Amino acid sequence: MRFFLFKRLMTMLASLLGASLLVMLVLEVLPGNAAQVMLGPDASPQAVRALARQLGLDEPLALRYLHWLGGLVTGDLGTSYTYDVPAREMIVESLALTIPLALLAMALTVLIALGTGLVAAAHHNRPADVLTMGLTQIGMAIPNFWFAILLVLVFAVQLHWLPAGGFPGWSAAAGGGLRPALQALVLPAVSLAVVQSAMLARITRSALLDVLREDYVRTARAKGLSRRATLLRHVLRNALIPVVTVAGLQFANLLAGTIVVESVFHLPGLGQLIFKSIENRDMVVVRNCVLLLAAMVIVVNFLVDVLYALIDPRIKPGDV
Repeated sequence: MRFFLFKRLMTMLASLLGASLLVMLVLEVLPGNAAQVMLGPDASPQAVRALARQLGLDEPLALRYLHWLGGLVTGDLGTSYTYDVPAREMIVESLALTIPLALLAMALTVLIALGTGLVAAAHHNRPADVLTMGLTQIGMAIPNFWFAILLVLVFAVQLHWLPAGGFPGWSAAAGGGLRPALQALVLPAVSLAVVQSAMLARITRSALLDVLREDYVRTARAKGLSRRATLLRHVLRNALIPVVTVAGLQFANLLAGTIVVESVFHLPGLGQLIFKSIENRDMVVVRNCVLLLAAMVIVVNFLVDVLYALIDPRIKPGDV
């Protein structure tokens, strides 16, 4: 198990290194100049070159990449071109909203998907199964930003139950607090979870039905164990492998959806920070944000690999 963890950890670090190189190269070929944007279109070429030299933009790409890697190791993410503040402070402030939103949406996704999949599998080829699978088919076809707008119209504009947008903050001293902050995240999290859980529910149903056909399940039923008890005690755990796999892969889609949904609800999270930084050509902030998103996906995939061996002891570490 230790060798397996070491092997996966090295793979994760190599993936992070490859992602950082790809991010640097992609952002390098994008048109535009941060110094030109900061000084305006009427700035003289001499002033633009002087500012670019001050920002280190005239250095070779390889040297700038090594400086960036060194900063990542020490925690120095550089200084924002636009706001002249450390990029780390801006990112940490944005993550205080984006991470709770992503975790809340992921928790709702798993709960909805497992519940829906269990109901469909327990009532296979019955009206409940047909209804739930029909709803998941609709959910898979709905864009999350459109569903977010629909939720705002219903629950914020018509019913006035929840806020339509904005974020009051986690601190009560600043006019926010835990309850107002969670209320502001309910609609964004639901808009993400409903769409993401549709696919996961179908995977859960298929995995449960496959396990239900196993011989040991028929033996448990023949001994008098109820269908519900069989599902919860014997079938669910053995069916979690494909569910965990898809849930890990969906985390990338969830992060992308979080960025879009933050714009719909005007939430000052990582998505809004990325959009503003791209608009201002603040590449210091953009490359760190993009690498952070890639790192989140890579780390989640690493955790999924580790969960394989914990969920199903029949799987050897070398098989993952």
